[in-house]
Amino acid sequence: MTKSSSNSLYSEKYIKFLIAIIVGIIIWFIPAPIGVKPQAWHMLAIFVATIVGCILKPFPIGALSIIGLTVSILTGTVTTKIAIEGFGNSSIWLIVMAFFISRGFIKTGLGTRVAYLFVKSFGKKTLGLCYSIIFCDLVIAPATPSNTARAGGIIYPIIKSLSEAFGSKPEDGTERKIGSFLIFCEFHGDIITSAMFMTAMAANPLAQSLAATFGVQITWLGWFIAAVVPGVISLILIPLIIYKLYAPEIKSTPNAPKFAKDALKEMGPLKRSEKFMALIFVIVLLLWVTGTITNIDATLTAFIGLSLLLTTEVLTWDDVKSEKGAWDTLMWFSVLVMMATQLNKLGLIPWLSNAIGQNVKGFSWPIILIVLLLAYFYSHYIFASSTAHVSAMYSAFLGVAIAGGVPPMLAAISLGVFGNLFASTTHYSSGPAPILFGSGYVSQNKWWSLNFILGIVYFIIWIGGGLVWWKIIGLY
Repeated sequence: MTKSSSNSLYSEKYIKFLIAIIVGIIIWFIPAPIGVKPQAWHMLAIFVATIVGCILKPFPIGALSIIGLTVSILTGTVTTKIAIEGFGNSSIWLIVMAFFISRGFIKTGLGTRVAYLFVKSFGKKTLGLCYSIIFCDLVIAPATPSNTARAGGIIYPIIKSLSEAFGSKPEDGTERKIGSFLIFCEFHGDIITSAMFMTAMAANPLAQSLAATFGVQITWLGWFIAAVVPGVISLILIPLIIYKLYAPEIKSTPNAPKFAKDALKEMGPLKRSEKFMALIFVIVLLLWVTGTITNIDATLTAFIGLSLLLTTEVLTWDDVKSEKGAWDTLMWFSVLVMMATQLNKLGLIPWLSNAIGQNVKGFSWPIILIVLLLAYFYSHYIFASSTAHVSAMYSAFLGVAIAGGVPPMLAAISLGVFGNLFASTTHYSSGPAPILFGSGYVSQNKWWSLNFILGIVYFIIWIGGGLVWWKIIGLY
């Protein structure tokens, strides 16, 4: 990189940072609306500036969060004690612990082995190969809170190898043979599995924490039960629809099982560390599912899982220390939860919810919920991060929903799952998107046009079928 280009990037970084600061300053000096405390308004200014920073990304999200935390203390908006309360949030530690469990899958190679086993068993047809890859994503999703690591670190290398084995490469114009189809299906499969488990995507526990500030307590099992039926329907239908709209040129893949078999042979027999990893994963999953019976909450279960991984030496303490994703999440997650919680405690979210709620009076709650979900979903076009979107809008939308008469648990969970589904919009929508899009197998035009159609399908499945299922299980 030349000195001039380096200076250009440096200048661009600080211009973006300056934009975030200016946005915060403008909001800060706008008189607070009647009924809103100045302290609440100032917290809004800092929060919005932080979110704008997360969107523009002049610095990593963790650095921006620490800057926001520091400003909130220096300006007297919150005390130091309140500012660091988020670091003790149990939902945050749940996701941090789950990152370590995820590292065990990657380090031992168990995640890759599982993927190859599915390909070996169900990969004779291209559609079956697609389902086997997505099913692998589903199996490891509950213990992989980084959907980026899951899609990009475990699944993508396998798809790329398979595609190249069938002569499908974007470099020579053969991407439509099979690679485009598999890449696009995995993108959607990863979105769906992220929506099905509270621990499958980092923003899900954030939604859980924000819902708790409204008195809505979402459990791991409660989230899963609510999402499992529309999730399974989506996992079955979405690949079929992609197969019709964006069909691969190669329909049969008789060599895929042999490819997987050779890869498994190269990996060798199941290692001791993989056996321990599999056993610990089953234990953790069982404890999450039976948490309401055993009274062992999801966070304690994750700590148990990490303790077992350390005891069996599947992970070392150096592995824990070097898991940057976990510690990075702890930093920004804690700060954003603190800010969002304070916006609620200081009265801004209730004020906003009541103000908007007055304007939706006269509408039935199902109409209010559908309108909110539509706005929540399609507003993601302006976001490059699911976490930033959930941080910015979840509390406000949940408050409006509850004020409009939507049953609280239904509102909290439906917004929670749509905090994953709205990633099915752009090629910059979430962590996995730029990795999979960047492979070059799917053009931007196809990515956007197909996603627009599939977005409508998600609404039919998750609102149409979802509301029926949520009625059956008693969410309303």
